[in-house]
Amino acid sequence: MSETKWIGCPICENKTRLQIREDTEVKNFPLSCPKCKQESLIEAKDFRVSVIKVLR
Repeated sequence: MSETKWIGCPICENKTRLQIREDTEVKNFPLSCPKCKQESLIEAKDFRVSVIKVLR
């Protein structure tokens, strides 16, 4: 079974409602945080999440 990890909010660093697996590849994904209500565009590959832009 593949390992999964929660994606954290790049602004407040709390868990979001999104999990990724080790083979997940995401480009230009709008990630929204349920706690701080902010959105960010992210890319993810090999459990590395990078922020493209913070949408306010």
